Amino acid sequence: MNKVINKKVKFLDLGKKDYKETWDFQEEIFAKTVTLKIENRKAGEENQQLTENYLLFVEHPHVYTLGKSGELSHLLLDEFALAEKGATFYKINRGGDITYHGPGQLVGYPILDLDNFFTDIHKYLRLLEEAIIMTLADYGIEAGRIDGLTGVWLDHVTQKNPRKICALGVKSSRWVTMHGFAFNVNADLSYFGNIVPCGIADKAVTSMHMELDRPVDEQEVKDKVKKHIAALFEMELE
Repeated sequence: MNKVINKKVKFLDLGKKDYKETWDFQEEIFAKTVTLKIENRKAGEENQQLTENYLLFVEHPHVYTLGKSGELSHLLLDEFALAEKGATFYKINRGGDITYHGPGQLVGYPILDLDNFFTDIHKYLRLLEEAIIMTLADYGIEAGRIDGLTGVWLDHVTQKNPRKICALGVKSSRWVTMHGFAFNVNADLSYFGNIVPCGIADKAVTSMHMELDRPVDEQEVKDKVKKHIAALFEMELE
């Protein structure tokens, strides 16, 4: 059977949106894509339908999310303290441990059929990291990876004071992805003090605001991240 490829990606900037509402939207697209892939396998070659790809950008109100491999003890607040902080909490179906989303953070959810690009989750994660590394380089911030840890880090070479600036956590089924990355641009880092971020107790978090000692134009950052993702994945953004 000849593979039908679609490198077009629908880009949606959802602005400020509730976490659960956005999660439901992701699930709807994800389920539709997986179902179509199952139907394509049953259909003849002449009846193949293109799967769609999406890249969602969003900013969430204060929320903590716990991945499938995470430990609830890594949330250091009870329900009353959460309410006082104006934050919500969800156990979700991505990989990874606990993380925080909130104002001033760029959250990206690529919902891609990797059969349209490449079938390699390791490569997928590394390219998302690379898009953030390239964006930071645009601002003169040197960033990279630490062996054995996902995400994007500062002081990743000497590791005298390693600081995570972007977290990753994804789900994949039949090579369809959802969830994604959380990039601290102007985020209030005090909210990370209420968790053990990604289950890593001995390393700090940071933001572009913190590193540059000034607020950063969030729309400009979005444009740069979008450009780098499109180039690295060789996608056609719509």
